[in-house]
Amino acid sequence: RGCRFCAVKTSRTPPPLDDQEPENTAQAIVEWGLEYVVLTTVDRDDLSDGGSHHFAKTVQLIKQKNSNILVECLTGDFQGKLEDVEILARSGLDVYAHNVETVEGLQRWVRDRRAGYKQSLSVLENAKKFVPSLITKSSIMLGLGERDEEVRQTFKDLLNIGVDCVTLGQYLQPTKRHMKVDSMVTPEKFEYWKKEGESMGFKYVASGPMVRSSYKAGELFLKNILKKRKATA
Repeated sequence: RGCRFCAVKTSRTPPPLDDQEPENTAQAIVEWGLEYVVLTTVDRDDLSDGGSHHFAKTVQLIKQKNSNILVECLTGDFQGKLEDVEILARSGLDVYAHNVETVEGLQRWVRDRRAGYKQSLSVLENAKKFVPSLITKSSIMLGLGERDEEVRQTFKDLLNIGVDCVTLGQYLQPTKRHMKVDSMVTPEKFEYWKKEGESMGFKYVASGPMVRSSYKAGELFLKNILKKRKATA
């Protein structure tokens, strides 16, 4: 895909999946002694299942090797195919993350045409429907030209489908070929959105210029939530 904010290279003919990757990834994570890991992937629209089985197998192998490791998966949208969302949601992961990236009114200017606001909301909504105990999480970039009322509406839309956590960070232009920054949002404004999101009902909000979707403070917070849930289960 070719989202205008993203510097990850794209390919019309990606290489085939590495059958050993799930095992090698799981083994490395266990050997490193990690307590919390975030797995992510590019969109693999070239694969019939979007890579969902490969992704899910990686999670399952991690959990088989050490069930105490907490796993967050930052996923693509699987082209809106809910059967692929379900495969990953039922893999044993703890946190299902998928980013809406920006407010609804800027989607067509920011994201690849194959992505979409409603499609992303559907992914998050159905992941939680498939496994209600999942923590769901999304992220929004600021500085793209969004208005306050649009950010607030995005919060409402995410909360309406049960999203638990949201992160907000400043968009930074990776190269001259990518879309330009519309504005540099002040730290005070990021703090405002943190308080606004918390008051509206999110379990956790990470908001700051350098915050990204896989933010370490969020992982610490989520780790505590998940451990408490396991202790009372």
